[in-house]
Amino acid sequence: MLQLLMIVDDPEIALFASENGVDRLFVDLEYMGKDVRQKGMNTWKSQQSLEDVSKIRVAALKAHLLVRINPLHDASKSEIDEVVARGADSVMLPMFHDVETVARIHDFVDGRAELVPLAETKAGLDAIPEIIETVPLERLHIGLNDLHLDMKYRFMFQPIAEGILETACQAMRAKGVAFGIGGVARANEGIVSPEYLLGEHVRLGSDAAILSRSFHRGAETLEALQQEMDFAAEVQKLRKTYDRFLQVPSADLEKNRIATADRINDVVTLITKREETSHDEVET
Repeated sequence: MLQLLMIVDDPEIALFASENGVDRLFVDLEYMGKDVRQKGMNTWKSQQSLEDVSKIRVAALKAHLLVRINPLHDASKSEIDEVVARGADSVMLPMFHDVETVARIHDFVDGRAELVPLAETKAGLDAIPEIIETVPLERLHIGLNDLHLDMKYRFMFQPIAEGILETACQAMRAKGVAFGIGGVARANEGIVSPEYLLGEHVRLGSDAAILSRSFHRGAETLEALQQEMDFAAEVQKLRKTYDRFLQVPSADLEKNRIATADRINDVVTLITKREETSHDEVET
């Protein structure tokens, strides 16, 4: 079954989401280095704090709470101790580059919560086969936003089209380590819609995705979210699409891979032309 994660900072939305199809509530504490990496981009940049961990935990006591910490730094152990004490079920480690970093954070967590490394650099992605042989992990996630920036790609989903994820995903499938990939928009929406991307999740073996901001339009209150959509129905549409791909033969998954890559490459072409036009206008 497709596991869905959602970044939340409103207690009412957190409880509502957990009762209407979201499997993991996501509190994001990462801020170190993110403004530099994603400067000028319209991406989610956390303004959440440790108090938000407690706030969401109290609001949704039965929900699975995942907390993304900062990359490894001098105070990582105390940060982990704090989020675990405040009720985190899973701790997500961003921006690792090697097995040593993941092993060190794993020692800091010390079995008190699930550790979910977030592979979002090429070095981190390439290290996954060694990591899962060395560190006892149940789950990882591949982050496409920073990964495509790290690889100097023009479009977030380009690593999928270029086949960059294949080796790491094959290693995780073989080892039986669960993993997710990036985020997903509402059905029939997004630059490349879930009707294509979820087929790639199935083909690669991913069973999880983060609901993108476009999914809930950045609604800041429960009332606004409910006015925007039938949330439970939209979640179910994604699951039905994923489940449909689970039932198709490998030949159909391959056809979808090609179709998805074509759509991604079309977007890359448009972005490239736009950049070239903008550059020409500046020169003239």
